[in-house]
Amino acid sequence: MSTFKQLEMDVIRWAEARNIIQNAKPYTQLLKAFSEMGELADAEIKGDLHGVEDGIGDVLVCLINYCAIKGIDLTGCLFVAYEAIKDRKGTLMPNGVFVKE
Repeated sequence: MSTFKQLEMDVIRWAEARNIIQNAKPYTQLLKAFSEMGELADAEIKGDLHGVEDGIGDVLVCLINYCAIKGIDLTGCLFVAYEAIKDRKGTLMPNGVFVKE
């Protein structure tokens, strides 16, 4: 199986071959990601596991494209976010609210 970074590069090459990276605007990829999030939410509500997996993948493709257009490293963004949250303490309450310690 490929690593996340390898798959990210495969998506970028795929998008470049179709002129997505060269011709798309960052906001169009963000709008597409929001559209895909809606499809993901719909699949979740319906209990459609295949649709959920497809939706997650489609959102990631849009985010990879967005980052490639902006010259941002997606894996680096994930690292920065993890570094910000890794030491947080607390718990998620049954009502969905996260309570920090």
